Amino acid sequence: MKKLTVILILLFLAFSCGDKKKEITYVKAPFKNLDTLATNDWWNRAKNPIINLKVERDAVIAFGIYTVSNNVLKLSAQLFPLYPEETREIRLELKNNNSWEEVQTQNVNELGWSCLFRIENWNSSKDTYYRLKHGKNAIYEGMIRKDPKEKKEISMAALSCNSSKDRGGRENIVKNINYQNPDIVFFAGDQSYDHKEHTAAWIKFGMQFREVFRNRPCITIPDDHDVGHGNFWGEGGKKASDKKGTDGGYIWHDGYVKMVERCQTAHLPDPFNPTPVQQGIGVYYTNIIVGEIDFAIIEDRKFKSGPKGKIPKMGSRPDHITDPNYNPSDIDFEGLTLLGERQLEFLNQWAEVQEGLKMKAVLSQTGFSGGAHLHGRKKSRLHADLDSNGWPQTGRNKALRAIKKANAVHIAGDQHLATVMQHGIDEFDDGPWAFLSPAIVNNFYSRWWWPKNEKPGKNNNKRLLWTGQYLDGFNNKITMHSYANPDNRSNGGGYGFIRFNKVDNKVTFECWPRDADVSKGDSEQFPGWPIAVNP
Repeated sequence: MKKLTVILILLFLAFSCGDKKKEITYVKAPFKNLDTLATNDWWNRAKNPIINLKVERDAVIAFGIYTVSNNVLKLSAQLFPLYPEETREIRLELKNNNSWEEVQTQNVNELGWSCLFRIENWNSSKDTYYRLKHGKNAIYEGMIRKDPKEKKEISMAALSCNSSKDRGGRENIVKNINYQNPDIVFFAGDQSYDHKEHTAAWIKFGMQFREVFRNRPCITIPDDHDVGHGNFWGEGGKKASDKKGTDGGYIWHDGYVKMVERCQTAHLPDPFNPTPVQQGIGVYYTNIIVGEIDFAIIEDRKFKSGPKGKIPKMGSRPDHITDPNYNPSDIDFEGLTLLGERQLEFLNQWAEVQEGLKMKAVLSQTGFSGGAHLHGRKKSRLHADLDSNGWPQTGRNKALRAIKKANAVHIAGDQHLATVMQHGIDEFDDGPWAFLSPAIVNNFYSRWWWPKNEKPGKNNNKRLLWTGQYLDGFNNKITMHSYANPDNRSNGGGYGFIRFNKVDNKVTFECWPRDADVSKGDSEQFPGWPIAVNP
């Protein structure tokens, strides 16, 4: 009888335990209907259309991305999503005398699956190999480059607009950039076009380009599509009141925005003034010195005024002006903001620091003029685009004066259309030079430089037909020196390459089509490039 009782008890316990489901805990995102495939119970959801998130566990570290500034290394580790039972601990090891030494551990943030390593008193006089480790078998290796200050020429690759219309690899661009071997890489924004699914799209971007920034410093800054907007006017971080955000502010949850900025900018040098904007959203405007070249990184969207409710509607959208007879001065009035006083203070202070430096450049999302006439298709002529930094004009001129004060060039992206121009502030050609890199993929929304009268501007440089002095749709003075309309090869898509010659004080802008073979020389560039300037 006792034996039967024991058997019955054991059977009861077995069935009881079998009925209980294992409790799985996971962090729930504070926002709904955003990043649903990469947060919360991501493993229960359908296959991700952007990238396979269910990778083998020895491949769970997607990439590392870093900068070094003021003897501080900041390195972000980006992981694929982790299962609840997996450790959140990431380890950083450095190679010293042919052996690996663990120097720091961090826990990954479950919203975005990244973490940041920060090491002070970094020795920038030598190359240092690093590796990231997760669990027993996941390893990602790279190299922290020494500061190349002994070099006579410092080079930068500049890219933007990684359209999701092409989910493929970027093998040719990566091969070309590594052949050219830049000292630093700059991604000016729109690394992600998947407005509600940043984590998967950011990992996809990293897997496409990690062989570019595995072994060199890299600057990434988010633009409108990265934070889920078609166009974006941040207006100091406020919450937008309409679904497109044309009145200014963010349309998505502040937690989502913070996650995007954490993943894309945590590895940048510490901000000049870290005070958050509205909704507790952070800032990242700062500077980084590489090889005696001082790069200012600014946020030309976050503080900018939105057009809706401030200026009369003069087109099909609040941000499009199609009437060429409007008065540009009517839309430039007191109270409108472009960079904001905080960033202007930063730029003006940064401009004055010259000791130990050879040259300067300002990096941002978009250009300080209306540098395109046709938008989306050749039949869509737009007189003025309020998404560009040509508006508001007063804010534009304040920014350009600060850039010129530093004798800096300006490098950006966003417009899809590659251009080189010299800005005018009070007179033609009294402002800084600017290079907007082409879109990486340009079959999503093309733009053309195509003056309505189809005539060359004054002081045409003979390189291309429509070069010379023009007024943009805001009556800003610009001198166009080169443009890569999408009728060119690769549909106008590709990347920029900038060379800073410290001996001659000369900056050379190169523009390479996506299908180019850089080993064949300048003949492979877009017509009108390269262009060498003295800032």
